[in-house]
Amino acid sequence: MSFCLIILAGGNSHRFKSNVSKPYQKIAGKSLIEINAIKALKFKEIKKIILVYNKKDSKRVKSLKLKNIKLIIGGKSRQQSTLNALRYLIGQKGTPKVLIHDVARPNFSIKLLGSILKNIKNARAVIPKIKVQDAVKQIIDSSKEEYIISKKRENLFLTQTPQAFDLKEIYHLHKTNSGKYKDDDISLYMDLNKVKFIEGEKNNFKITDKSDFENLRNIYKSNQRVGIGFDVHKLVPKRKLYLAGLKIKSKLGTLGHSDGDPVLHSVTDAILGACKMGDIGQMFSDKNKKFKNIRSTILLQRVIEQIKFKGYFINNIDINIITQTPKIKNYKNKMINNISKLCEISKDQINIKGKTTEKLGVIGKEKAIACEVICSVIKYD
Repeated sequence: MSFCLIILAGGNSHRFKSNVSKPYQKIAGKSLIEINAIKALKFKEIKKIILVYNKKDSKRVKSLKLKNIKLIIGGKSRQQSTLNALRYLIGQKGTPKVLIHDVARPNFSIKLLGSILKNIKNARAVIPKIKVQDAVKQIIDSSKEEYIISKKRENLFLTQTPQAFDLKEIYHLHKTNSGKYKDDDISLYMDLNKVKFIEGEKNNFKITDKSDFENLRNIYKSNQRVGIGFDVHKLVPKRKLYLAGLKIKSKLGTLGHSDGDPVLHSVTDAILGACKMGDIGQMFSDKNKKFKNIRSTILLQRVIEQIKFKGYFINNIDINIITQTPKIKNYKNKMINNISKLCEISKDQINIKGKTTEKLGVIGKEKAIACEVICSVIKYD
């Protein structure tokens, strides 16, 4: 069974009170839009993603350079935005089920999304819900005298997204019952037969204002981990010199089983350490012939794919390149740009410093190059 995920990001973010709209706020270099999409792409059943955005955010959404995501301009309301996406989707083939999700709820777990996908197979709709635990009051206006009554919590619950639906049914309900629309898509259902409510998650809260965003940031901070990488290579004749994936003009090159790039080896090791995934030697053994003279760019890209699958994303990388020659300042910007592309992060998340040993030791005598790296990562799930 195939699914399409609709991410609704077409609101005005008035309550967030920021020049940068809520969907484009970032944690560890990833916007709320990207965090939602990254989690969804872990599921092979989700074949398509549609992002409904506000026209005023056109430049921002294009700057994200989203891949394999269909962009649709939203309407004046959440209901209109949803209908715009459904109208496009109904004309496509191969997506009988649809997930509708608010971009402001990026902290759903993979477990919850998996449960939604599983339960929709035997239901018309699947809706996560949580119990109301606080005391609930209601103001009643009777004969112009207002008074407060208590409501029974047992009869109340809160709904969350993602919500799953049969595409044709939810499209029909949106077309014919827009006046009954409240604040989410299940409110269109008068008949709840075969609609399944599953247990939601407290951490799947909606980000409305900046305090909510700070709560989310603090959750991710608690999932932050740090790793250290170090590498040193001997300089010898008749070998190429690669640093941070760049080929450097030099009479001497680094000796190694692969291309001998101490910068990318250290970056890779730091990332693996932060994610508790061993080290570069374990993953790419120098006893394996298929890694002989392999470019370190390839090894790093493989590691990035693996950590993404596990829900880790790089927060920042700090690099010390220790060498007497070449002068790192001449290549720093190109190195940062290269590592940014390889690690799929912003250049602002990378810092490089060139260090010498004041002509002391094997590095000072231009017989070796070393590199040390500290990297922090955040686990989104």
